[in-house]
Amino acid sequence: MSVKGDRAFLAKQNKGSSHEATYAGALSFARRCYSRELTGVDVVVSGVPYDCAVTNRPGCRLGPRAIRAASVQLAELLSFPYGFDPFDTLSVIDFGDCEVNPHNPESVVGKITEHAAAIISHDVRMLTFGGDHFISYPLLKAHAEKYGPIALVQFDAHCDTWEDDNISIDHGTMFSRAVNEGLIDVSRSTQVGLRTYNDSDCGFEILTAPWIHRHGIDRAIEIVTKRAGDTPVYISFDIDGLDPAFAPGTGTPVAGGLASWQAMEFIRGLRALKLIGMDVVEVSPPYDHAEITALAAATVGYEWLSLLALQAGAKTKPIGRLK
Repeated sequence: MSVKGDRAFLAKQNKGSSHEATYAGALSFARRCYSRELTGVDVVVSGVPYDCAVTNRPGCRLGPRAIRAASVQLAELLSFPYGFDPFDTLSVIDFGDCEVNPHNPESVVGKITEHAAAIISHDVRMLTFGGDHFISYPLLKAHAEKYGPIALVQFDAHCDTWEDDNISIDHGTMFSRAVNEGLIDVSRSTQVGLRTYNDSDCGFEILTAPWIHRHGIDRAIEIVTKRAGDTPVYISFDIDGLDPAFAPGTGTPVAGGLASWQAMEFIRGLRALKLIGMDVVEVSPPYDHAEITALAAATVGYEWLSLLALQAGAKTKPIGRLK
């Protein structure tokens, strides 16, 4: 008897896709194999279910599970607009979640850093689902240890560079800490979609949401690409970078943000960059409606994987008018 379904546990290889009912089966991101074997793997998907650094609504510790659930349809059809299955080109596994102890705050940074460092030491790239935005700090520590100071492309409603005391676990100060520690090359880095105020820009180029609405995605991509150059680029995507109309399920929603289509077009436009890692954070399922926030987050991650497949030589078969 041939066994079908539950590819996350039963598939014999990491590449390729197989049809499963979108409403059934074992959940992994885009139906990838659950595995801890990193030999021959191109990208590792992992979750960090931690939200003790939030300042408003909690719940994003449930984000990785919700994003995986929302990703099932992404594994059903070929990637739009490219017309390929990114998993025919890339070997991608779902590593599962980083085990973080919320009752031992002193261990959080070290545990997440160790988790990420152990994965990327195998020369794989990492797609991480949060969790609150503080998890980006230990993820950046791990990536900077491997690649040196990195260019950060941050999608966000907030700067997250408020004054840091080097002690607090706060999802609004971790990037100022990362800058102070030399993890980020701010001369190469850009913040996208901001619409809250801070007296200091910490040296980042800031493309506010109103500016992008007025000047368009293509102009914004041009600025981000020129600024990053050939520096290794890490993308951190706070889902509240989207307008609450497209991402209500988050802890600190701010009106006036990017639309889902703008975010997708932005990610697709970063093909020229040296992409080393990405996180998608701040999805809080208790405040979501009809899974639209989780779906947006899953699609952002999938777009990044499709971009990596394109960089790796996947052949496109686009249809219709794309411009």
